[in-house]
Amino acid sequence: MEAFLEQFFSQVHWSILLASIAASLLMLGKAADILVDQAVELSDSLHIPPMVVGATIVSLGTTAPEAAVSVLAAIEGAPGLALGNSVGSVIADTGLILGLACLIAPLKLDPRIVNRQGWIQIGSGVLLVLLSAPWTRLDQIFDSGGRLSQEAGFFLLILLAAYLYLSIRWAGQRRAEHERHAEDGHSRAWLTVLKLVLAIATVVVSAQVVIPGTIEAATRMSVPRSVIAATLVAFGTSLPELVTAVTAARRGQGELAVGNVIGADILNVLFVAGAAAAVTRQGLEAGSNFFTLLYPSMLFILIVFRVGVLASKDVLRRGFGLVLLVAYLAYIVAGYYFLPEGVPGH
Repeated sequence: MEAFLEQFFSQVHWSILLASIAASLLMLGKAADILVDQAVELSDSLHIPPMVVGATIVSLGTTAPEAAVSVLAAIEGAPGLALGNSVGSVIADTGLILGLACLIAPLKLDPRIVNRQGWIQIGSGVLLVLLSAPWTRLDQIFDSGGRLSQEAGFFLLILLAAYLYLSIRWAGQRRAEHERHAEDGHSRAWLTVLKLVLAIATVVVSAQVVIPGTIEAATRMSVPRSVIAATLVAFGTSLPELVTAVTAARRGQGELAVGNVIGADILNVLFVAGAAAAVTRQGLEAGSNFFTLLYPSMLFILIVFRVGVLASKDVLRRGFGLVLLVAYLAYIVAGYYFLPEGVPGH
């Protein structure tokens, strides 16, 4: 689809190009509004916390494009790109997206749920580093890097199944506390789920149209390719999470925004990296740059988020959003300073 859109936009008149971008942005915004509405309605009808809905159903939908990109990259012989997409998305989701959402409005939290999901989030990041490390030659880790093996990929997918099972079980326990309302909730839940899935699909498709169109417009305006790669391309696969989190924050659904980011981080490790490693015999190469920059940056931002949550108690405030954005900008600057090819696309 991406190749088709790039070819299509390269041949159309300016008016059609701009109209396509505008229509996609309008559709993206409207779909995000519907997504948030239906996620909240599902939460109310089944008596499941919005954070759990955001961390499971919504996150599965918004990370699907990243999983597809990483799996195809691994199959086509670009395992570094596959793993870089996974790690870069964790960094962007936590630093950039959650930071922006906090700046728009303070994000309310359910401390019990965000701590439970948050420890899984940081645990997934630490596990990815441990599975990628070359344990028989740790003295060469910063020179030759390591590898996420195919066996490790299958292990991550098993953990993904366990995470989804536990999420369903936890949601069921919460629902049992409201059993007298369950019958009414189930009667409308299926329609709500259908609307939610359609809204997620529209957000994902609209985002995939916006980015190629914007890249073509920037190219026609003689914006340097390096600038385009560092902004629009890296921005592309995280756009569904961004528009969902920003819309949720704007509409006072902070738990949904935080849940979407935490869930996306977990799925980027267990689902995206796990699936990409599992489909190739050689697994995913984690070059030296992963251990000098990408993994340390990922763990640093996850730790900053964890400390911020523990300190914030039940609200993530705008000041903390600024801290996350500064951490993300530090990663971008470090990427261009330490890596000759710049920061990998997310």
